[in-house]
Amino acid sequence: MKNIKDYNLEELKKEFVAIGEKPFRAEQVFKWIYESNVTSFDEMTNISLELREKLKQNYTLCIYKIIKKQEATDGTKKYLFDVLDGNAIETVLMQYHHGYSICVSSQIGCKMGCRFCASTGIQFIRSLTSGEIVEQLLAVEREENVKISNVVFMGIGEPLDNYENVVNAIRIINNQKGINIGARHISISTSGLVPKIYKLAEENIQCTLSISLHATTDEKRSSMMPVNNSYNIGQLIQACKDYIEKTNRRISFEYALAKDNNDNMEDAKRLVKLLKGMICHVNLIPINKIENGKYTKSSNENIIKFRDYLNEHGVVATIRRELGSDIDAACGQLRRKNI
Repeated sequence: MKNIKDYNLEELKKEFVAIGEKPFRAEQVFKWIYESNVTSFDEMTNISLELREKLKQNYTLCIYKIIKKQEATDGTKKYLFDVLDGNAIETVLMQYHHGYSICVSSQIGCKMGCRFCASTGIQFIRSLTSGEIVEQLLAVEREENVKISNVVFMGIGEPLDNYENVVNAIRIINNQKGINIGARHISISTSGLVPKIYKLAEENIQCTLSISLHATTDEKRSSMMPVNNSYNIGQLIQACKDYIEKTNRRISFEYALAKDNNDNMEDAKRLVKLLKGMICHVNLIPINKIENGKYTKSSNENIIKFRDYLNEHGVVATIRRELGSDIDAACGQLRRKNI
């Protein structure tokens, strides 16, 4: 059966017309799914029994089961979800002063092979559908009885490698008649799939684009991120400049600092040269140790020195707060453990 959460509102209206229903019924069902977060069609009490039966015969609500839940000392929570086909994904809930943020996965496994990411150790199986992406958010809200205000596509998988489903999921999450999270509270991270960055610029979605940069020379970046062999730093930075010009949106650059690798002052100087004049922000990430990983975290002193150099030379930089590292829920640590 079809997952009803795979449809954005306009698509759902067309589905309903095809089964002989009025479009406004689709709006009612959409609200039940996303505003009320129901777990069965029987809970949709303002639609007819006949329509509820029709829905049960043709669609599923795709309700995830939690295989395992862990909580870090800082309150970060990680969920291992059964995606109902024998596979599993990880999702992370983080609490900040401004509310709850969720880090969602977009694929089961990852093709990118970044050397500092635990997802590299997972065989790529398939991309998640729009509904499977959105259900991560709904499942966490049901479990914790909270309202999530920010969504980051930084979990397992490369979001822009699952382009259509990720963009559709954003449209569902952003819809005012559904989950209603503002586009500026949604971030998409990419390792640098240049053609998809150009495509995203045309979507007219005011979300935040985060670029996993992590190095300032092609030689170093290629050793860390094989995607650089296809789309080098020059091509990536040009795509980012064009994205900013097209959308007038600030880009966030992610830079994971690894000891004796990409954390020296020469790297800082090259980073300033690459980004100077762009509407951007640099997130400096103390690299997280992963199983069989060859990189180790730069010293706190070096991280602060790196940040200060960027700020002093006109590139806004902050150090990302480390959350969930004691349960392997921090940046680069997700890998579907215990399945």
